Amino acid sequence: MDRAHVRLQDELQRARQQQLHALKLIHGYGSKGVGGAIRIAIQATLARRVKEGVIRAFIPGEDFRISDEVTWELLRRFPELKQDRDLGRGNKGITLVVF
Repeated sequence: MDRAHVRLQDELQRARQQQLHALKLIHGYGSKGVGGAIRIAIQATLARRVKEGVIRAFIPGEDFRISDEVTWELLRRFPELKQDRDLGRGNKGITLVVF
């Protein structure tokens, strides 16, 4: 779990340095199919980062669909994301970070 948090911080910092607008995290869903500890911990950390103003928002994979308000805003800004294969698939093994 600690390695996942360190990796998350490194990737967020790298994405900001590269001035990316969004980052897709692939964290998996856990081997038992019930939501994985890494997924839960990463999304809790991202929720804190939103409150701290470090990131603008995050979109759990299950919410990455056109009917989601945050997703729709991201798609309007970056229409090329409409081609992402995970859009609308309810993939709980990913999370999108919006800077």
